[in-house]
Amino acid sequence: MWLWCQRYPSALCHHRPMSRLQRTRTAPLAAFGLIAGYAVAVGTGSRPLGGLVLAACGLTCVAVWWRRDGRATTVRLTVAGLLAFALSHVLGLVIGAWPAVLVVAAATAALCFRLSDSRRGSPALGSQAAAR
Repeated sequence: MWLWCQRYPSALCHHRPMSRLQRTRTAPLAAFGLIAGYAVAVGTGSRPLGGLVLAACGLTCVAVWWRRDGRATTVRLTVAGLLAFALSHVLGLVIGAWPAVLVVAAATAALCFRLSDSRRGSPALGSQAAAR
């Protein structure tokens, strides 16, 4: 079948090995950035250092979305991530800092999965990936 895919390529051939970009899951990376950024800020007492961790994870996600999903998805998910960051500060006043960070990290990860990661398919999905 792999030879078939080489001779008659299609954009969604599920026999073709997936590139690293296609396999990159941004949902856990986005959630990790929010959680680790806050943990570093609290642990070191340096908010800029926590922001650096958050920015590194966020910019990595943006780069993946831009190349893999296009401008519209990148803008949607970037705005959602920025809003989640802002919301965590407001929500922190109500339920506490750590619960707020965990809630917005979970919501951000779910949105990243829904709008980007789930559309990529995976080798385990087999022909289901080709149907998308």
